Amino acid sequence: MAQAPSSTRFDVIVIGAGPGGYVAAIRAAQLGLSVAVIEREHMGGICLNWGCIPTKAMLRSAEVFHLMHRAGEFGLSAGSIGYDLDAVVKRSRGVAKQLSSGVSHLLKKNKVTAILGNATLTGAGRVEVTTDSGVQQLTGDNVILATGARARELPGLEADGDLVWTYKHALMPPRMPKKLLVIGSGAIGIEFASFYNTLGADTTVVEVMDRILPVEDAEISTFAKKAFVKQGMTILEQAMVKQLDRGQGQVTAHIEQGGAVTQHVFDTVISAVGIVGNTEGLGLEQLGVTVDRTHVVTDEYCRTGVAGLWAIGDIAGAPWLAHKASHEGVMVAEMIAGGTPHPVKPDSIAGCTYCQPQVASVGLTEAQARDQGYDIRVGRFPFIGNGKAIALGEPEGLIKTVFDTSTGALLGAHMVGAEVTELIQGYVVGRQLETTEEDLMQTVFPHPTLSEMMHESVLDAWGRAIHF
Repeated sequence: MAQAPSSTRFDVIVIGAGPGGYVAAIRAAQLGLSVAVIEREHMGGICLNWGCIPTKAMLRSAEVFHLMHRAGEFGLSAGSIGYDLDAVVKRSRGVAKQLSSGVSHLLKKNKVTAILGNATLTGAGRVEVTTDSGVQQLTGDNVILATGARARELPGLEADGDLVWTYKHALMPPRMPKKLLVIGSGAIGIEFASFYNTLGADTTVVEVMDRILPVEDAEISTFAKKAFVKQGMTILEQAMVKQLDRGQGQVTAHIEQGGAVTQHVFDTVISAVGIVGNTEGLGLEQLGVTVDRTHVVTDEYCRTGVAGLWAIGDIAGAPWLAHKASHEGVMVAEMIAGGTPHPVKPDSIAGCTYCQPQVASVGLTEAQARDQGYDIRVGRFPFIGNGKAIALGEPEGLIKTVFDTSTGALLGAHMVGAEVTELIQGYVVGRQLETTEEDLMQTVFPHPTLSEMMHESVLDAWGRAIHF
């Protein structure tokens, strides 16, 4: 990693080397621009080091552990089934380290100047970087803000790393929780709840909204809840943690639900109540950048309103997804280089939650489509009707599709079940290509695969499903 750039002037300066920043830097370099990327902690950012990647490694360990207990269903035998939490964490950290090193290699390969330090905008196109070796002054025709976000902490519910954890603590736990409270049932909260519950923690999830996974289609949320409860989780919806009393080795949570407050004792609490953008210390106020609820306000092309200053990824607002950040990074790099890319459409970005069962979706929910005035057709197909799902021993799941009756446009797709985070991309491509129901009906899906359910769900929307 370059510590002192040979030049202090660049066509593009990227602040933050997460999935938005490093991708933007590489794409800009591919287009012939001189690029510097500044990262204050780890190449790859939160997603690669403390989010998407290490959590998936840990969840994979939990999935294998779960399957080991089901060995008898498959005609197999396994004895003395157990786990080593330290080894699970070590594998997770190793996966993250490998990929972080890969990002550094890619930046070097593409001749991007990488600087480890803290960046501050001192004026239009001027960036001051504080490193271990001193202060550097850089100038750039364009600056891309890709500083990401961090866990939101509510007053009285702040993490201490011992009894109350954020996602970072949950990724490197000091112990295995016995009785766990997870506050928040978005993707982060549910994934950690699923992981620790599978390993044997007595897990309770508290959600302030009227259902868990509140951004998902209501039918999918209900299905997932039933699966979690069957696995032993306690789910409290329309509930709020009002207070945490921390004692010796335990936390007493005051939980309000239905107007009554009850006290429950846990040994560990994971707070997963959202994120806040990393906007502090960047000098945005002096430049006149608009910040709304910790996120930089941009147009559909990620322009901030200040000439030459762009914002991508989590700092630029929802959806807070790594793949959205990466695509925005490519879009901005191409615009800077004189291209005319299409803007990123938030409603065409898939959301994936890697709990057990998995949840994935793209586009409008059934309720959103109705609220927007569409005359809709809804198709459903259950995993129990699919040969591959039964052969895999994964018969519990549902694929749901929502279409505009008049045009046949695919408005949304929603899934819960095994491997749906891989299946969802088929519908994402369909939406990008403006596929109609007729196109999907005429597509030949391979047999036996889980993807056949995607076909059947479309057929069902027009009353033509074959296998259910």
